Amino acid sequence: MFTETQRRELIEQIRELPTRLRERVSGLTEAQLTTHFQADEWTVAQNVHHLADSHMNSFIRMRLILTEERPTLKPYDQDLWAALADAGTTALEDSLCILDGMHRRWVRLFESLDEAAWQRVGLHPENGEVTIEDTLRIYAGHGLGHIAQISRALAAERVAGDEGPGVGDWYLDADERGRQAQSAICNRKLNR
Repeated sequence: MFTETQRRELIEQIRELPTRLRERVSGLTEAQLTTHFQADEWTVAQNVHHLADSHMNSFIRMRLILTEERPTLKPYDQDLWAALADAGTTALEDSLCILDGMHRRWVRLFESLDEAAWQRVGLHPENGEVTIEDTLRIYAGHGLGHIAQISRALAAERVAGDEGPGVGDWYLDADERGRQAQSAICNRKLNR
């Protein structure tokens, strides 16, 4: 179990994600948004749209856990969702707006919970029991992990010869923070 201070820090990461993501993708060209700069990795646009898809699913799962006894949490195939036409577009604002509003609601919901609510459980067919606290831990890191993935893609573009806007030192900081978060996500993929 987390302390109240640890929970507040993770909630703050949830609160800050939409702003940090906007800053990371601001000013990118269509080519930067839709090019696969790394083999077997999503484009920048797919990452942004995936964050909206994944966090919407998690938010709904959290609400189910809070309102039902041990609900079954439906998985989905994130790679198939990322291949749908709307996930490959450069219309990032649609997903960024979803994240803005949903994260404000998500933060309010997290901040309203009493101790018993934090330990409520849902059942994920692939991952087993999931608590509200697990949701906070995983999705606070999930956003940072995808910002780092975006930064790695843009750094790969830079290595190929195009400097691109805003890669610089921020990439290194985000990459260091994101690697641990992405590792935790890969070990337990609740966004499926």
